[in-house]
Amino acid sequence: MSDLEYTYAVARIRSKELSLFSSATIEQLIARKTYESCLQFLQEKGWGDSDTPLEAEPILIREREKTWEDIRELVPDMSAFDILDYPNAFHNLKAAIKEVCTEGNSTNIFYKDTNPSAEVILEAVKERDFSRLPDYMAGAAAEAFETLLHTRDGQLCDVIVDRAALDAICRAGKAAKDEVIRKYAESAVAVADIKIAVRAQKTAKSLEFMKRAMALCGTLNVEALAHAALGGMDAIREYLSGTDYAEGAAALAESPSAFERWCDNRIIESIRPQKYNSFSVGPIVAYALARENEIKTVRIILSGKLNGLSDDSIRERVREMYV
Repeated sequence: MSDLEYTYAVARIRSKELSLFSSATIEQLIARKTYESCLQFLQEKGWGDSDTPLEAEPILIREREKTWEDIRELVPDMSAFDILDYPNAFHNLKAAIKEVCTEGNSTNIFYKDTNPSAEVILEAVKERDFSRLPDYMAGAAAEAFETLLHTRDGQLCDVIVDRAALDAICRAGKAAKDEVIRKYAESAVAVADIKIAVRAQKTAKSLEFMKRAMALCGTLNVEALAHAALGGMDAIREYLSGTDYAEGAAALAESPSAFERWCDNRIIESIRPQKYNSFSVGPIVAYALARENEIKTVRIILSGKLNGLSDDSIRERVREMYV
């Protein structure tokens, strides 16, 4: 599609943005006294369908499905959205490898509507025919499969696949002509690297582990970040304070939940300028990310209510809204 042809699709997306939850709506949801009343609130807002059970997961799954149904209706060429599909597709790869290597049956944890599909990925792993997978996935699939099969090291298997996912996002971002995709890819990879450093510091992982897990990106020196992690949390904060991610250092100093919230908010900040763009795929990509963020935030609130967390504790965890 040309930029001009996106004008109609963007106009449709603008109308759908009116239904996105604002911070005020999120506050109304938090104010509900019980988990059950939160589900009723979502139902009143049109979440789920008439035949969707009044349960969290079916409602959230249906909302994600509706998002992509809307986008597919508007955009004939979905290639611009491949980068958003990578996390789910690589999740399916991990699930397939573990299912085959452990001879288990965990088909309920596969994401639907990925490219390649969960079925294709699972069949490729079962037959050890990794050539059936895309180039950006095939090598990691073979390595992770052999690693888990011979070492039973599930964590190393995850590291191999997760690194491949980050590399794929990075490459797609660099190749994209749309600024929103480039910015999303850079933020997503950098934030993932920072999360790896923080977790590695807490679990005393080696420098070699971090270098294997982190993906190269333009706004961070992963070598310096990994060495900082060896020096402790203060060293990580000190390194970040001199980068584009200084706010992440402040969030780390505040609390673990504040840091997790900042990680997701950083992505929303990177896409917010698309609210003022009408002639490219950018606003549609931004809408998809905004919906994912909205659904994640609602899941956090529902989980908090179900586990008896206070409203203030839930507020500490909620993400910034796109609108």
